[in-house]
Amino acid sequence: MPRKELHGRQTSKDPHQRRASATARTHSALPTPERDRVIVLLSVRAGLRACEIAGLDWAMVTDARGRVTGIIELRDAIAKKGSGRRIPIHPELSQALSKLAPPQARTGPVVRSLRGGHMRANSIVNWFCSAFQTIGAAGCSSHSGRRTFVTGAAKAAHRAGASLRDVQLLAGHRSIETTQRYIDGDSRAQHRLVHTL
Repeated sequence: MPRKELHGRQTSKDPHQRRASATARTHSALPTPERDRVIVLLSVRAGLRACEIAGLDWAMVTDARGRVTGIIELRDAIAKKGSGRRIPIHPELSQALSKLAPPQARTGPVVRSLRGGHMRANSIVNWFCSAFQTIGAAGCSSHSGRRTFVTGAAKAAHRAGASLRDVQLLAGHRSIETTQRYIDGDSRAQHRLVHTL
């Protein structure tokens, strides 16, 4: 089961993340498994909000030749409170984006509705609710992957030579206090930390 977050929120831990990805790839009722895998990875590997996933355009992740780049150039226009930012693309997400469409077809929305246009943010929220319900991850939502991303980034920051400020910038938070509220505590890690003092 996913680990309980502060304030009753939950994160999608790796087992649930894998199950959500598997559901996106194989669920017979889903006609777009590659797209659905990208939706999951944009949440857990890039920390995007539902509105950002819905508004993401191929021009934000590709070069002039349509090749997937190493950076998401998230524009202010689709980010909450104009919090556009540059997010390095995780290798798993890069691979999924590359499989989603051939270079010549990489124009317009990355995540298309069944009618071909951008999905609405509310549709992304509903998609996550349905996917998590399908895999039995009660309490998870479209924000769970983002919380998992922020928590994981915070815990790995020291190993990468980064700081909590770097995590804040990746998350697009205006204040470090907001970022800190996203970070899931780990009582075992706290125990080990105290015993190293």
